[in-house]
Amino acid sequence: MYTLSPHNFHIPVMGISFTIDSPVKVASYGINSALSIIEDNLIEMMRKYYYQQNDEPYIPIEKHEENYRVRRITDYLNLVNRTVNKKLEKLKESAFETGSEIVKYFEMLPEESGLKEKYHQFLKAHGHAKADLEDFLRRHVTPGAIEVNIMTKVDKNNKDASGELIPDGSDALGALKAYAESDLENSAVIFSAGMNPRLFNYLENFREFDAVGWGKFKKRVVIKVSDYRSALIQGKYLAKKGIWVSEFRIESGLNCGGHAFATQGLLLGPILEEFRNKKEELADDLFQLYNPALQARGEAGFEKPHPIQVTVQGGIGNSEEQKLLLEHYEVSRTGWGSPFLLCPEATTVDEKTLELLCKSEEKDVVLSKASPLGVRFNYLKGTSADLERQERIKRGKPGSPCTEKYLVSNTEFTKEPICTASRRYQKLKLEQLENAGLPEAEYQQQVDDLLSKECLCIGLSNSAGINYEVPIVEKLDAVTICPGPNVVNFSKITGLQEMTDHIYGRKELPQNPGRPHMFLKELQLYLDYIKEEIKNTLTPGPRDVKGWKGFCENLLQGVDHYKDLARQDLVKNRTAFENGLLKAEKELENLRQRLEVI
Repeated sequence: MYTLSPHNFHIPVMGISFTIDSPVKVASYGINSALSIIEDNLIEMMRKYYYQQNDEPYIPIEKHEENYRVRRITDYLNLVNRTVNKKLEKLKESAFETGSEIVKYFEMLPEESGLKEKYHQFLKAHGHAKADLEDFLRRHVTPGAIEVNIMTKVDKNNKDASGELIPDGSDALGALKAYAESDLENSAVIFSAGMNPRLFNYLENFREFDAVGWGKFKKRVVIKVSDYRSALIQGKYLAKKGIWVSEFRIESGLNCGGHAFATQGLLLGPILEEFRNKKEELADDLFQLYNPALQARGEAGFEKPHPIQVTVQGGIGNSEEQKLLLEHYEVSRTGWGSPFLLCPEATTVDEKTLELLCKSEEKDVVLSKASPLGVRFNYLKGTSADLERQERIKRGKPGSPCTEKYLVSNTEFTKEPICTASRRYQKLKLEQLENAGLPEAEYQQQVDDLLSKECLCIGLSNSAGINYEVPIVEKLDAVTICPGPNVVNFSKITGLQEMTDHIYGRKELPQNPGRPHMFLKELQLYLDYIKEEIKNTLTPGPRDVKGWKGFCENLLQGVDHYKDLARQDLVKNRTAFENGLLKAEKELENLRQRLEVI
């Protein structure tokens, strides 16, 4: 049964391998974390590693075996669950002495936690009172949730050995089935990257997501969203099927790691305010569809809506921002992603890439076009995968061998979908562009966009393979990493306790002294984004201009919202914050004047 984490932050999914075993590392300390369950070759490698670590017999699940992909994922999740439970029991039994696991558990808790208060009472108590408090603390050690992430856009159909489509065997559907059949209970499935009707419809097949009492679920449904409208649409779609969304996880459109789904100029502050103001309305709207759906299938239904958590992630960097989000916007929890890439106790990053992250500057983290999905992608330059891609271009052989095929989507030249980062596609596309007679500027832009594509299936998986000395694919060991822009403000390899101390304001990690407030950074990222869009649209039409004007208007409304925050003294360094808003406002006015000329 799901139990609330004693912490008010979580570690979001990062890449494919960077959080592939984060629950093993942090769940016993009460911290929620998420892993990706799409890449079954990586998961099979992790099965082998953890079976050996646990001194359990490892039996490979081979690709020629029936239902191998679902079985790999389910078994790995069960293995993670067993490993976490063993660590938790060991922690509970450890002595209350300096440096022990149970002391670390309680010392990392936020100060406002009721358990932390009991822990402080225990430290001062004596005799029977101390023994009673010790017993209470041991009984109330709670694990963090083991969450799984399914990127809804990664949903290739799969075929059996005879070439026939496997019913309900696509990547996303198979991953969902594997998760539903696992023995995880203190858990959630997170759907990211928008609505996939086929996947959402498939949820109806699994009773594991049904409520077993008011507000009680064995497996919760969480949806990552960019704004309120998206939450309402997706929440209603599922409510009509009798599926309750227990959490809407808001992520900054651009100030985030990995794929960046830019909103139409809607900034995080105004989005959070809308959720805060409409939280009860959202629950009521979903309940009006959810309860009749339950009753239609013969169930009693509920008297009132289940609770809905609203959480937020994207660019959070210090305890003041954490406090603003929790207290002013009333979110349930925050997500800290990129800073945890520098914390080996929580994530899995190979040594060379870790060193590159520590040295990264603002110019090194870019909003790239590296993703074969055609979605913008926050990306660290100078990685081994980046250098390998450039070397292939120099040798006249651009593109990657496509071994995993999770991101195949293009049928421009072939009957079967292929990946735009693959050697095959790039060869065919370059030939087409050379014969298209395009103006030089347009030709060069299309070539640059094409050659920027990179194999993410392997690149985002290899870090774990390198760390644990078990390659995913032989002779393909280059690493891609996709931190958010916030990572450049952190330059120190950090312990888990150090990071929690930083989040809760007990001790600050060294940071870039020029780091702007997370809201200002996101605003600047959106300004850069719209300026790039205008610059790269060689022949803009009326529809483009109208969209850009609306984008600028939304940004200006965001500026007004942030001015109000400053007037209420809700931001630290108010003068610098207001100066940043004034600068952005001037840029926006200049942009609007340019658009009038266009």
